[in-house]
Amino acid sequence: MSQFRVVEVITKREANLFIKVHVELNRNDPNWIRPLNKDVNEVFDPAKNKYYRHGKTKRWLLYGPEDQLVGRIAAYASEKYKNKGDKGPIGGIGFFDCIDNQEAANILFDTAKEWLAEEGYTIMDGPINFGERDKFWGLLIEGFTEPLYGMNYNQPYYRQLFESYGFRVYYNQLCYNLTLEDEPQQLNEKFYRSHEKFADEPGFEVQNVKKSNLKKYAADFVNVYNRAWAGHAGNKTMSEAQAYKIFRAMKPIMDEYLGWMAYKDGEPIAMWINIPDLNQMFRHVNGRLDLLGKLKFLFYKKFGKNDKFVGIIYGVVPEFQKTGIDYYLIVEAEKSIKKKTNYRRLELQWIGDFNPKMVAIARNLDGVVSRKLATFRYQFDREVPFHRHPLL
Repeated sequence: MSQFRVVEVITKREANLFIKVHVELNRNDPNWIRPLNKDVNEVFDPAKNKYYRHGKTKRWLLYGPEDQLVGRIAAYASEKYKNKGDKGPIGGIGFFDCIDNQEAANILFDTAKEWLAEEGYTIMDGPINFGERDKFWGLLIEGFTEPLYGMNYNQPYYRQLFESYGFRVYYNQLCYNLTLEDEPQQLNEKFYRSHEKFADEPGFEVQNVKKSNLKKYAADFVNVYNRAWAGHAGNKTMSEAQAYKIFRAMKPIMDEYLGWMAYKDGEPIAMWINIPDLNQMFRHVNGRLDLLGKLKFLFYKKFGKNDKFVGIIYGVVPEFQKTGIDYYLIVEAEKSIKKKTNYRRLELQWIGDFNPKMVAIARNLDGVVSRKLATFRYQFDREVPFHRHPLL
């Protein structure tokens, strides 16, 4: 008889314990920054998470022999989740936490697997999110430094727990770090050559995203996004209304000098959107964004030191790809960021190793891999050949 006991999360008390597991297993790690309770709870709230329109979730807690909390896991059944090349339904797991005990981990994985099998799934990926890929995605396997906002953080032994169970790396998510020095020219020389070429041609210009005209920049963003990214890696087209909603939600934390668009004769052709690293403020609120937490956030946003920003999305419309217009855009942004802000550290996150184009861009920026997260895959039929995510 197992010394461990699984309990499904049903009540509000159990939902709070689901958050507590992560806190207890990481509280002594100086690099860990506690996620916001609100962000975790909203993943499992059908009123807040649109993914419940085409899917369902389950959560479980794991108790040890002395009835202490020792682990947790969530499982996701979604009709819409798939990657390039996938055939058939793929289930998912997320919010995995566990003590360093393979038996305990296996019980959690088996619990998720059995539920997914009952729902008709034969493969499970994880850790993934029941939502967008910008949060709670991947297992940290290299670079155990303070996480960015929305990024998973776990202890190094988790990888062994996954691989000993039978998970294999489906793809890696690479993060690149770039330090902005005060020298006038820091980037690779090819950036400045491209900048000179476009700076001398009529009709080309670069604008920073201004909060006073978000509707315009949301429309320009959609124009580039739908032409550059829709259809890649499962990305769908976006409406102007959706983009404007996102921009309005981001407005309180936006820095106008971190969002940039390039134009040709007034038409948007490239974008580079970044935001401040919010964890530099959220680290002070202990997961709670109540009134006191909001006051702390505003205080540290205004008076705290934050020299780090995060790359969110980058894109060039097809007809201007490989022309160097993105280098022109980055040089223009670099000049303003150095002159008008205190940001000196940039992290480009969530670059899949299946996307050689984006990997090349990060390397051309002289970025250094700062951390690596892995998305694992487990095939229920162990005889089926395993294939990694195909290259884009």
